[in-house]
Amino acid sequence: MRANLIAGREVSDGVPHPVHNPHHDTLIDEVPTATPAHLEAALAGARAAWSHTRRLPTHARVGVLRRSARLLEQRAEELARQLSQEAGKPIDFARGEVARAVETFTFAASELECLREEVIPLDASPRVHNRWGAVRRFSSGPVSAITPFNFPLNLVAHKVAPAVMAGSPIVIKPAPATPLSALSLGAILLEAGWPAEALSVLHLDVADAAPLVEDDRMAVLSFTGSDAVGWALKARARRKRVLLELGGDAAVVVMDPLSQERVDRLAFGAFAYAGQVCISVQRVLVRQELAESLTQALVEAAGRVRVGPPEQEGVVMSSLIDDRAVAKVQRFIQSGRRLCGGHRQGRLFDPMVFTDVPADSPLGCEEIFGPAVVVQPIRDLDHAIAEVNRSRYGLQAGLFTDSLRDAQTFFERAEVGAVLLNDIPTWRVDHMPYGGVKDSGFGREGLRYVYDEYTERRLLVLPGGAPA
Repeated sequence: MRANLIAGREVSDGVPHPVHNPHHDTLIDEVPTATPAHLEAALAGARAAWSHTRRLPTHARVGVLRRSARLLEQRAEELARQLSQEAGKPIDFARGEVARAVETFTFAASELECLREEVIPLDASPRVHNRWGAVRRFSSGPVSAITPFNFPLNLVAHKVAPAVMAGSPIVIKPAPATPLSALSLGAILLEAGWPAEALSVLHLDVADAAPLVEDDRMAVLSFTGSDAVGWALKARARRKRVLLELGGDAAVVVMDPLSQERVDRLAFGAFAYAGQVCISVQRVLVRQELAESLTQALVEAAGRVRVGPPEQEGVVMSSLIDDRAVAKVQRFIQSGRRLCGGHRQGRLFDPMVFTDVPADSPLGCEEIFGPAVVVQPIRDLDHAIAEVNRSRYGLQAGLFTDSLRDAQTFFERAEVGAVLLNDIPTWRVDHMPYGGVKDSGFGREGLRYVYDEYTERRLLVLPGGAPA
């Protein structure tokens, strides 16, 4: 049984919680369920450690980040196989996630080395003579982090690496289905030299997790998960700074004919990792004169998607994470006309393409988080923008067009956090500002942007010499 990390110590007390491979439904390992007393020790340790971590010099924090990146790289295959087993992620994508985690820590170190403080000429005001201001950023305090199952290593890294940058202790509650990758990353952080009391990773029952959100000793809450849970947590977080990375029903707008390569790219965006990605392609809004040919091409591309067990090389799509996810997908796919797919074996569905989906049906207005994509004809760009903006989500969108004017118009009017031109929205690099509007979230991820959220500005006003 794997132990929880509580203020840097391995603690094995607690009722065992099983961790299963979602495809084979086999037991991988167990972790203990932390008690309220364990959580109290984690929070107290984080608050006590802050007096030390907030004063760590830049070179020490950079060193922890770079050593963490090296350790991740050295153990890449081991971590990828563990991640693939617990999350059911195809092994090729699991290796890609580990590579991204290496980049996350590497970028964090580089960003920290390049940060520059501000100097403000206060004498720009005619009321001021011979004064200037120096602005520095200081850690806001300990961070509570709650992470989802679908990127159980790199989404934890996106919360931990900025905490190291800022000098902030962190307490992490990973998803119940996927705690092993987070515990492995925690062990790597400690080996890299992060102070022990400044790190906790523990499996908690939801009923016992309230202090992560409500306790005033924690200064920041960073949550990635469903929009319903995220907004409810924000309402309870009181004075904390809150970052929310939530869901989406990502749209792709197609204004011009697509090559076979780009149709295959659409299918990849819809079905990779069984659509369990918040920027998975869920809606294809295609100009109506292109709709029939694109729909047929997408159905054919869906049939070429390689489906199978996650450990098998070359597999693109494997099982959903659990039975609750299966039940949700089954409920969603009752609406609309299904053109292909839908056969289910255990937690594994074939890729599904839909048309004629009512706008008010679950598949038409909610995040499915499964292997289904909806094709909808649109009249023109204005119609496409209206359909994108009709959604209560606004994370990322793709636009295929050869028109620069259309690209500019879409970027200015589409209510999303990012527009990807001539590509699918299922794309991200780890130092870009990533996040959404409306129900898709609050704040931005990306290392420097999270560092800004984890820190606060302070101003030092200095005299510049004798008064004029």
